[in-house]
Amino acid sequence: MAAPVAYGIHAVRVLLTRYPQRVRRVLLTAGRDAGRLAEIRALAQRAGVPVAGADDALLAKLAEGERHQGVVAEIVPRAGDPETQLEEALEAAGAAPLLLVLDGVQDPHNLGACLRSADAAGVAAVIVPRDRAAGLTPVVRKVAAGAAETVPLVPVVNLARTLRELKERGVWLVGTDDAAEKTLFEADLQGPLALVMGSEGEGMRRLTRECCDHLVSIPMAGAVESLNVSVATGVALFEAVRQRSSGSAKK
Repeated sequence: MAAPVAYGIHAVRVLLTRYPQRVRRVLLTAGRDAGRLAEIRALAQRAGVPVAGADDALLAKLAEGERHQGVVAEIVPRAGDPETQLEEALEAAGAAPLLLVLDGVQDPHNLGACLRSADAAGVAAVIVPRDRAAGLTPVVRKVAAGAAETVPLVPVVNLARTLRELKERGVWLVGTDDAAEKTLFEADLQGPLALVMGSEGEGMRRLTRECCDHLVSIPMAGAVESLNVSVATGVALFEAVRQRSSGSAKK
């Protein structure tokens, strides 16, 4: 199996600066070693990460045809199965974990943006269904800008079963639904919490919705009916962060 990769100046710079232990090797466009690529080489050498030259054809193949900006980093895969990863994330988060559940987000750009928001909000893990959803592709890693290496992305076979297991552990499940009467800003988002977001267009599946303890909506004042899932995720996560840091939930 080929090693997972990240590509693009910004994504690789973040990895080398913050998480060099996750980088196995850096590949740079052969014959071009000035400006930002020189900075990448220097960061890699400082971190003790091997650097090799590669032609544009190889870099383009590794980046799945996306714009790689002359740099690709081979990533050390996360160890352990999904259940172990989730268990470790919950243990590390302590008594009041904040989790994000994405029920079938399929656009890799949306998934990458959600991971980036999750990292910024201090989310312990992002849980996704294994099938019919975007996985951890090079595009996702680039959009996530390093967050794919810090926030565990946990693909599960049966999302509804995983949600029920979280409830048994005392985690409250709050799902977002445009038709919900209670708004996000009226909900109590403190304590052990999993925010559940639906997929693009279709929202949450029936079984996922039935697992939720509460459904909330994001108030919309304009002409559009809903937000992009990655934008809605950012809004919901940071309302949870606001409440959890200030203890200001509305009852």
